[in-house]
Amino acid sequence: MALEKKPVEEGNEYGVEIKEISRRGEGIARIEGLVVFVPNTKTGDSVRIKITKVAARFATGEVVA
Repeated sequence: MALEKKPVEEGNEYGVEIKEISRRGEGIARIEGLVVFVPNTKTGDSVRIKITKVAARFATGEVVA
């Protein structure tokens, strides 16, 4: 089975808008349909993030200054 190419890469930065909040309280953004969890954000935030982890069905990122 071929690995599916993800729309994000670890270490890269992206501008995103937080659309909702997860059950754990993290902001959720989407990049080309991939869910990205961003701690310390709230719905409506427009932030620049750096991807810290890419998993099979989601990614995590942190806000960069």
